[in-house]
Amino acid sequence: MKKKLIFLLILVFLSSSSTKAQEVALERTEVEEIPNLPALTERERLLFEKILELENRLNILEKRLATDMLARETLKATSQNDSQEKNSPLDSIDKESLDLLRDTTINLTIDGYYGYNFNRPIGRANLLRVYDVVSNSFSLNQASIVVEKLPKVNEGKRFGGRLDLMFGQATETLQGSASNELRPQTFRHIFQAYGTYAFPFGKGLTVDFGKFASSLGIETNYTKDQINYSRSLFFNFLPYYHFGFRSNYAFNDKVNFTHWLVNGTQQSEDFNGFKSQALILNIKPTPKVSLNLNYYRGIEGKDVVANPNPTFPTLPTQPGIPTTAIKPAPRGKFHVLDAYATWNITDKLTVAGELDYVVSRLQTFSPPSVVYGGAAYFRYQLNPKFAIGMRGEYFGDRAGLFSGADQAIKETTVTFDYLVTNGFMMRAEYRRDFSNKAFFLTNDPSLLKKEQNTATLGLVWWFGGKKGVW
Repeated sequence: MKKKLIFLLILVFLSSSSTKAQEVALERTEVEEIPNLPALTERERLLFEKILELENRLNILEKRLATDMLARETLKATSQNDSQEKNSPLDSIDKESLDLLRDTTINLTIDGYYGYNFNRPIGRANLLRVYDVVSNSFSLNQASIVVEKLPKVNEGKRFGGRLDLMFGQATETLQGSASNELRPQTFRHIFQAYGTYAFPFGKGLTVDFGKFASSLGIETNYTKDQINYSRSLFFNFLPYYHFGFRSNYAFNDKVNFTHWLVNGTQQSEDFNGFKSQALILNIKPTPKVSLNLNYYRGIEGKDVVANPNPTFPTLPTQPGIPTTAIKPAPRGKFHVLDAYATWNITDKLTVAGELDYVVSRLQTFSPPSVVYGGAAYFRYQLNPKFAIGMRGEYFGDRAGLFSGADQAIKETTVTFDYLVTNGFMMRAEYRRDFSNKAFFLTNDPSLLKKEQNTATLGLVWWFGGKKGVW
């Protein structure tokens, strides 16, 4: 018995030596505090104290163990919940949707105007205008929705795409016009629709397929990105869009080359089966200067009789697909030489210019119809809210390729901008068109004038995630 007590005491002392002093101090119960305890010898008292101390330490260890077990069970349950959430089909779909929305911009613009033609023309028609087409009428130029997803090669995402839906008067100038489409009702509201893929070739080769806006001419479709509200005569004459392949290769940050293989000018469906091509060189010698050199070549005449407003198909095919041939089919070429440059002289002052030379033949042996001329632009930002823009233009229309009359047309335009807030702009504009021939309508059917003067107030809203030029 004596040996057992000595062994027990040795274990107790060894255990107590490894326990933190503060825990023992906090948890120890003194022998004197125990009521009705009989008298003990000094040795018995020491032994009893060690037993009590051992019980206290055991209680502490049990509490710690219980706490650790609870924490482990909680962590295990949380991990199981997280695993279930990650494997949930609904959450996977949500994650994909969020990724798509994060990389895709949805943008809208509303562009309306009131214009007044001082000739008071019959039908309130402004001749040679592409968007501000009517006088003395509150008008909707266009309401457009632009959905775009750009490739992100750095993140391994090489594909993208863009869709521009257009509504309003502009559709009748562009894809809604029978002069531009064999079946305008099919493509009336689709201004752009193309897919993109970035190939891992050299510095990066990007190829688009579908319908895209033309880059012949310095002006573009969306008013917010232009110096003036109305568009130039050359914007009205040169192609608005094309359908086919567009391949772009950036040699570096200063030189960019683009090639088109398309149906033709406009032509979501080909007029004649001949595929047109364009070579486009963009040079940016400095961040403030941009130069475009463009050459386009194609056969643009129809080799079939169009049926733009079909009812029932006459053959087992879609309504409106033409099946009556034109003999002889036109085989004359359409050539465009186009160059333009922009120089941001300061943060407030921008100047730009455009030069064009166009030759067209109906047949290879036909005499040429020629258009030549150019435009000059000036814009000055008076302050963050106000800006002034000017344009002067000369358009030589030999043989009436554009206007239907052999004439020289000039126009001057002054535009005042007021940016009400980011995303809403007002534009007040005065424009004068004049010719060397009496060409413009008046309120008298028997009287034409050499000039046409208009005043226009344009209201433009835009919003969405896309930054910069649309």
